[in-house]
Amino acid sequence: MLDIAYIREHPQEVENNARNRGHSVDIHKVLEYDAKRSAYIVQIDALRAKQNAHKGTPTPAQLSELSIVKEKEASLSRELDECENILRALLSEIPNLSHPDVHISTDENDNPLLDVVKEPITFDFEPKDHVVLGESLDLIDFDRATKVSGAKFYYLKNDAVLLEQALIAYAFQIVTRHGYIPIITPDVAKRDILVEVGFNPRGDATQVYNIENTDLSLIGTAEITMSGYHMNETFDEKDLPKKYVALSHCFRTEAGSYSKYAKGIFRVHQFTKVEMFQYTVPSESEKAHHEMLAIEKELFDGLDLPYRVIDHSTADLGNPAYRTFDLEAWMPGKPNKDGSMGDWAEVTSTSNCTDYQSRGLHIKYKTINGDKAYVHMQNGTALALPRVIIAILENNQNAEGSITIPKVLTSFIGKETITHADNH
Repeated sequence: MLDIAYIREHPQEVENNARNRGHSVDIHKVLEYDAKRSAYIVQIDALRAKQNAHKGTPTPAQLSELSIVKEKEASLSRELDECENILRALLSEIPNLSHPDVHISTDENDNPLLDVVKEPITFDFEPKDHVVLGESLDLIDFDRATKVSGAKFYYLKNDAVLLEQALIAYAFQIVTRHGYIPIITPDVAKRDILVEVGFNPRGDATQVYNIENTDLSLIGTAEITMSGYHMNETFDEKDLPKKYVALSHCFRTEAGSYSKYAKGIFRVHQFTKVEMFQYTVPSESEKAHHEMLAIEKELFDGLDLPYRVIDHSTADLGNPAYRTFDLEAWMPGKPNKDGSMGDWAEVTSTSNCTDYQSRGLHIKYKTINGDKAYVHMQNGTALALPRVIIAILENNQNAEGSITIPKVLTSFIGKETITHADNH
């Protein structure tokens, strides 16, 4: 969440920024409850001081007075708790500030294009989508997954399993070279952490699976578990940045995604992802964000896939993000707006969340001078496995139906081509 002191000093800026990002926030109400909170604290402190002023053995009259004071303090403390809960809920609705270079737009598709790396593949035959390729090569089983788990689940089989494992190994190989510590996270997190990170665990629009009779939720990304990793800790400035590359399963309800492209394994309820994460001092925040983007590009350059880089406009920024870059890969089997085949699709996302998440999670650093401040936190997808597999299958297909494996993965898989004969 934003610093309440900043909101007090820049209410119009905060309100305008929220409006640019498609949020209607009542800054006046926020400031009203902030003032109430301060008034409660002043009253409670005065009552506590009154209690502490008594020395020695109190008289019966003093005991009666102290009892009234104590009861009043308890009542005000309950009111303070209620006020703080309301204020916290109001603050959680206010999005992060936006980077000065972020394009202001009300259209979530109006995202500036920063770069195109390798033009879309052209084929001298009619290309197939990943569903047809996966079924013909016996790589993906949707029918049995639906029978066992329901819609939007899948089994990977044969060389698709080796391909996913190779991609994980490849991602860790590249990212750890940049000083990131490898880690495997839990697939669940406490609901309070999801709230502080900026993921709404409740309501009809939630993307989160909650575990019944617990305070736990299945995570939608390792960003959640890595954000909470250093919760309630204070770093020494000399120990920053902290860099991690994390493997986790991810679970999403995909609520409200009925109108979006969801064929095959493009939009599913469970998938595996390799995620980068950094804790930095504020002055290194933007540098760390661009480093993650550079690593994402390095990974896709190595896979030799066509991709482009976009910069999220205000309409497309998530609440915690100060700025977000996406890589979109070319997918020959994805329908375009004009009905033809072939379109770009998001495969990675990297965000600088500044101190928006660390404030609620109480993650600070101590400067060389001994002062304390909140760290900045950045996250970035290394590889989201299903969509990378789609891009590989569809871009690397051959006329006879085989798939050419990217050269950087052949040493992990032990072959250069996936053919139907290999899987039987």
